[in-house]
Amino acid sequence: MGDSSEVAERLALALNQNGMQRMIARVLAAFLFSDRESVTAAELGETLGASAGSISGSITMLRTVGLIEPAPVPGSRRAHYRMRDDAWATMMSSQNAMVQVMQEIAEAGVASTPPGSPAARRLERMRDFYAYLFAELPALIERWKEQQDT
Repeated sequence: MGDSSEVAERLALALNQNGMQRMIARVLAAFLFSDRESVTAAELGETLGASAGSISGSITMLRTVGLIEPAPVPGSRRAHYRMRDDAWATMMSSQNAMVQVMQEIAEAGVASTPPGSPAARRLERMRDFYAYLFAELPALIERWKEQQDT
């Protein structure tokens, strides 16, 4: 199947082809395949051959969607980050800032468009989808967590 760096690059490429920005995808793959508990932005930059700015932006985005978090590393002067244990569940939950924003935009959109208009109908479907998702996801995530504990 190839070495882990090859597989990490394949994952990054697949994520990129499915809409994720290339550098964010590469940083996510680096976190997933790291053999260490946490990494610094500088280490990511060195590993990926990327600028501090692009690494910083990627870290911000991955934190926003709940995949990574700051990691306490006593004695280190640099900020360390790690994948969250509950990363995937958090990404699919109302704790995800991006999903919250989408729901808020849908609500604001419905309020700002003429009732019954095509735009209002589309925005209502968007709002209703996120409302449904948020109603159903807690039980789904709870079942996932219970399954992981067994």
